[in-house]
Formats: sequence, C-alpha cells, structure tokens
Amino acid sequence: MTLRNILFYLLVVSFNAWGQVRYIDYPSPFHPTIGTSGMVVSQNQASSDIGIEILNMGGNAIDAAVAVGFSLATTLPRAGNLGGGGFMLVYLKDENKTIAVDFRSAAPKNISNNDFLFLKNNYDQRRYGYKASGVPGTVAGLLQTHDRYGKLPLKKILQPVIKQAQKGIQVSYDLNKAIGSADQINLDSESENIYYQNGDPVKEHLVMKRPDLAWTFREIARNGEEAFYTGSIAKKIVQAMKQNGGYISAKDLKEYKPRFAEPIQTTYRNHKVLAHPPPAGGAAVLLEGLNILENFDTAKVGPNSASFLHLFAEALQRGHMDRSRYMGDPQFYGVPIKKIISKERAKSLAKSINFQEATPPEALNPDSLFQEGENTTHYSIIDKHGNVVSNTYTLGYSFGSGVTIPGTGILLNNQMNNFAYQYGNPEVIDRSASIGNRFEPGKRPMSTMTPIIIFNEKNELKLITGSPGGALIPAAVLRVVTGVIDFDLNLGEATMLPRLHKDWPYKNLRLEKGFSRDTLQILESYGHELEESKTMGSTQSILISSKGKEGFADLRRPNAGVAIQID
Repeated sequence: MTLRNILFYLLVVSFNAWGQVRYIDYPSPFHPTIGTSGMVVSQNQASSDIGIEILNMGGNAIDAAVAVGFSLATTLPRAGNLGGGGFMLVYLKDENKTIAVDFRSAAPKNISNNDFLFLKNNYDQRRYGYKASGVPGTVAGLLQTHDRYGKLPLKKILQPVIKQAQKGIQVSYDLNKAIGSADQINLDSESENIYYQNGDPVKEHLVMKRPDLAWTFREIARNGEEAFYTGSIAKKIVQAMKQNGGYISAKDLKEYKPRFAEPIQTTYRNHKVLAHPPPAGGAAVLLEGLNILENFDTAKVGPNSASFLHLFAEALQRGHMDRSRYMGDPQFYGVPIKKIISKERAKSLAKSINFQEATPPEALNPDSLFQEGENTTHYSIIDKHGNVVSNTYTLGYSFGSGVTIPGTGILLNNQMNNFAYQYGNPEVIDRSASIGNRFEPGKRPMSTMTPIIIFNEKNELKLITGSPGGALIPAAVLRVVTGVIDFDLNLGEATMLPRLHKDWPYKNLRLEKGFSRDTLQILESYGHELEESKTMGSTQSILISSKGKEGFADLRRPNAGVAIQID
C-alpha cells in the first residue's frame, strides 16, 4: 500500500470514528424515556407495566391508576397499599378540568378522652400496632374515582393485579433490605409470617407469592368498595381490631368517604401549577415556595449555584413555617389556605430574605400570617387522549404500623402518629403543637404529600410529578419544577439535580451528596448549618415537550420504571 493510500485510509477511518462518536454522544447523562401515546411512571417497573396493560385494553388513565395503585400493594408493600390513604389529581382532557381526590386516612370516631391521653403519652403505641391505624381510604378513593371517570369494568382492571399476586414477585435487594429495616414487622405475627422465613427477611431473588392479597383483590373485583368497607374484608378488619385493642369499628369503615374538590393553584413564571388542597400541607409549601422564588431573577444563576440554593432554602423554610402552624383538615379547622398561597404573602416573605445571610428560625414568626393586610409512593399516568392522574399515597412509615389483617395481606397505616399531640403546650412551637392539626376523632391528619400537575403559558399540559419522602416531599418536587421551568433542563437532569431541604423551626440545611465544596463553603459563609443527608424523595414524572411525552423514574430508589404504550 502506498503512503498516499495509507494516509487516505487513516483519514477515512478517523472521520468515521469521529462521526460514530458524535452519533452516540448525548447532551446529558440522564435520558428520559420518550413516548407518543400512553405512559406510566411508578416506583416499580412491574406495576408500571400493568398500567400499560390496562391502557392497551382500551382503558384510560383512571383505569390504569386503579390497577397500578392495587399492584403496588404487591410489588412495593412498604408504601403501595390498600390499608393507607393519599391525595390524587385527575385531569380530564375533554372537559379541561382537574379534580382533587382526598382519600387520606381518618382518625376513628370512637376515641375517648382516655384513648387520646393514652396515644399522647405512648409514642410507640401511636406508631406501631393496631392502635396506630386510621381508617384506610385508598380503596374508596381509587374505586369512587373509577366509578366517576373510568371506562373499563373493575373486574377487567383487576385481573392482571390478581394474577401478579398469585404468581408472586421476585424479591429485590431493595425489598429485602426494607423488610429488615422495619422492626415493627416482627411485632405482628401475620406480617412476620409473610415477610420472614426462618427468622430472616425473605431472601433476595426468591419468589414471594401473595395468595392473601389475591383473595382480597378478587373480593373487591366481585363486590367493589362494599367488600372492603362493609363486606367480607371489613369483617376481617373489625374482628382483628377487636381482638387486638384497635380503634377502627364497623361504623368507621361504613361511614368513610373520599372527598372530591377543586385543586388549589398558583402561577409561576406564567405556568399554572395545580396541587391538592388541605390537609395536603406539602402542597401549600410548594406553592408558597414558588410564589416566593418568583420574586427573584433566578435565570442569571445556575441551579447548583450558592445564590440559587440559598434562595431555595429560604423559600422552603418560610413555606414550612406556615405549614407547621396552620395546616389541617378543613372540615375541622378553617385553614387560611388562600392567604398562605397568595402573592401578597409571598412578596412580604420574600422581602425578609437577605441575599447573603441565612434567616435564623427564631426571626420568623408564623403569626405574621394574621398580622398582614420518609414512607410514601407516587405515580404519574397519562393516556393517549391526554387524561392524567397524579397520585401520592402512603402507609406512613415504611410498612406502616407493621400490622397485617389476617387472611387479607392488607398492611395498615400508622397515621394516628401524624396529629399534633403537643397542641396547647406553650413550650412547643413546631408542628407537633399545630392548632390546625391537633387531634380530633374523625379528623384527617395533615400530610406533606404533594401530587401536582402543571400547564404552560398556553394552558397546555406540561408536567406531572410527585414524590414520597415525608417532610422532604415539597423540596424534592420544588427542585424538579424549578429545574424544568427556571433552568430549562430536561426531565432527567431536573430529577437528578442534588437536592436540599430546609424546614422550620430548625437551623440545619440538609443536602444530598453532589454539591461542590466551593458551593458548600459559600452556603456556610451565609450562616447555613449544613448537614449531609441521604437521598431525598423519589419523583416519578412525565414532561410534555417538543419531543413528545418524556418519562423519568427517579434513580434514588431502585426498581422504579417508565412504561410506554406503543400504538
């Protein structure tokens, strides 16, 4: 081969190699899943796949939401549930209407003053065991929403869910470790029999069959909501409550009703943000935080810059301040939600922010509102017609109270721990003394669950998201929203921004790993007391962009996944 031919050959090879590198290179290491039809994003891939199976049957987003919600009781038992409650937003494309569904667990009504004092003075009793559980709302919330807005028969929707419980699921590393970290499981013989083998958590890779849940699903498929609240399942719940000193009665179950209402909303940089009304306190934190941030020109700084993170933390702190005092069940307390999420309130709070100095919690007074003129799960669904469900529901703690109703597979929540038992104590100023969330029989406790739906300046659907994480939820969702709107990041980039959390009345600023040391030093110079945190939340999101429907399952927790419908 001549020298000329050799040089030509090398030039062609190097050009092709360069072209190949350019072809496979991407602008970001985080890749949303792109689809053009229906999409489901949940904290378990197998449950997301079931949602798509329902869409492929001809179901809509509401049908899929019912199937995913029930499926997660099998695939993600620490949070997916029939024995808990939550908040859901449903967007109906043809009607251009969004409905908020409150199916939060409620305190039993037959709790006496002596029972209240017992719970107040016995911390573990309101966290673990039968006394810790409120009346479950998940089944009523999902089924009544399906009755109003679904398309397919309930029996058809639940067939894949029943099959999944019968065949069982392969135990993941995450599930094995979650079982081992939930000490309350060992306090209940039924739960221990399900989740332990030979004294150890069910081993990774083994198939865990759930005939108990399959029975429950079949009863609901045959008899609907009645099975759970007055029929065969209700009888098992009431019997177990009587035998174990629990508070939930047959009357409590029969009288439980989900609430359908209008969402609360604000605008943020010409985007309409819809969230769930009280007792969803996290929604108020998010909307108030956005309203505060809107007073600052964040486009000039980066999403990980010390200046933006400082403003973000200050806005969060002020949102949590109002949540700590004034958030609760609106049927028991006049929550001043319009004032909390007003632009006037936000402007007043924004003026108190120093650009280079952290605000001490004692300098913030929640009473100024009236002086002015860690386990949950979320899933997002969109169908090919544009109907949407954004749903967050919870058992409270991981595996809730630890109690499984014998023969049903139903884990119960521990929401009795979420009331403000220190109300009236003048020495306590945090949310354990909240006037809005003080304990009352029949009341629904305040929650930080924050499912949201966002529309752009043309009133076109833009973003569906939410997260688990307890008090960390508003920060996780706010980080995604500002990443998308303020900094034009793709959904993967916005999701994987390192997160931070600032509560009230606490001084510490919690941060995930991933921030530069220089940034942390600047935040410290502003007076922030930094605390390294484990991962915060697990957002499951869908973004409508010029590319189509982008889905991204947060990488912070394993086994989450996006499933797409292919027409």
